Amino acid sequence: MGFLDLFKKKPEIIEDLHLGWLEVDMHSHLIPGIDDGSKTMEESLHLIKRMEDYGLRKIITTPHIMSEYYRNTPEIIRMGLEDLRKAAKKEGINVEIDAAAEYYMDEIFLEKIKEGQEVLTFGDNYILVETGFINKPQMLLEIIFQLEMAGFKPILAHPERYQYLIADKKLLEDLLDRNILFQVNLLSLTGFYSKQVKDFGESLLETGQVRFFGTDCHNPRYLDMLETLPKSKVYDKIKQLNLLNTTL
Repeated sequence: MGFLDLFKKKPEIIEDLHLGWLEVDMHSHLIPGIDDGSKTMEESLHLIKRMEDYGLRKIITTPHIMSEYYRNTPEIIRMGLEDLRKAAKKEGINVEIDAAAEYYMDEIFLEKIKEGQEVLTFGDNYILVETGFINKPQMLLEIIFQLEMAGFKPILAHPERYQYLIADKKLLEDLLDRNILFQVNLLSLTGFYSKQVKDFGESLLETGQVRFFGTDCHNPRYLDMLETLPKSKVYDKIKQLNLLNTTL
């Protein structure tokens, strides 16, 4: 070692990522070629193998269903899941793989619920829903109400990423008062999206309504960043939360 090497900053030792405490990832995009997630079966298998190595026992992958962009149906998703399971088994991957969907809340989705059309749920009749990131949907609370009236338990996907929710404390209070379940992306706590999203995500942990975490994995870059999660100041805290992932 040279004299100057003594003053070089040593690389920070990062604890290996283990997600055994989470048990189940209930938000990802791993069925290849049907949304903005994994593009090929090879990529999907690579991602699932890495996730299995983190200690997960089950993955519930959730392709987008968006009327304007990703016109997936339960049939399309089921066929994709069957192909994915067969390929994973052939590769010796043992983690359990299931599928539901991430539904975009718009007028078409509202009509689907009112008409009693089939939707994909998981666990205790949970349904994963999302909105746009910038503007508050005019029918947000109405859709949530209709879901509950139909017997579903809505989970709001990555609320920490919604700019309108960060800015609208009244709306946040309304959602908290209605005991809406929140699912935070683990990536948000790494700063992957922005510092603002990271800070808001950490503040949501204090509400007690973050009952789910998800990877929201789309591609290898997501998992590369996820592996920095042990550096988060809330890493030890989130492992102690009373999460519903473990019931799935």
